[in-house]
Amino acid sequence: MKRLLSILLLCCNLSAFAQDWAVKTNLFYDATTTINIGAETRLAPKWTLDVSANWNPWSFSDNKKWKQLSFQPEARYWFCETFNGHFVGAHLLGGIYNMGNWNTDFTFLGTDFSQLQDHRFEGWMLGAGIVYGYQWMLSKHWSVEAEIGIGYVYSQYDKYECPHCGDLLEENKSHNYFGPTKAAINLIYVF
Repeated sequence: MKRLLSILLLCCNLSAFAQDWAVKTNLFYDATTTINIGAETRLAPKWTLDVSANWNPWSFSDNKKWKQLSFQPEARYWFCETFNGHFVGAHLLGGIYNMGNWNTDFTFLGTDFSQLQDHRFEGWMLGAGIVYGYQWMLSKHWSVEAEIGIGYVYSQYDKYECPHCGDLLEENKSHNYFGPTKAAINLIYVF
């Protein structure tokens, strides 16, 4: 009985020092030159709140633009313990963008990317989705996480004639999108 009580007290003492905060970067976004950072905090024994911000301020050669600023808060439920194992969640997303002058010729889930070749689009977006993910603990402070999400995004934009300085062709147009809303391989430091 004394051993059981000692083990129970030890477990309680260890949980007092449990990790409650994490900072992260999405390696997919890093590969696309998008500056990003995320922070996550424990809200309850199996719940965390994750908030990420992504910023791509660059204009590339030939005035190619894929500029965007977005935020994505996400509530997560962990099946085992926070910051370890399987989780599901729900996220919101929002942001602004300025895209154009890309030589693309494909349509993906109702979005015609070939229009980016001769036009520039400037607008904002709002959406929501659900996610599934898994986090692997590498050491006491380092982890890797994989996550995929699907959802809905509403976007409103202005369409311009050419990527450089063209006339406004359409104003306050809207677009509805349903499909992937999050894909991440995150490198994480847990405090």
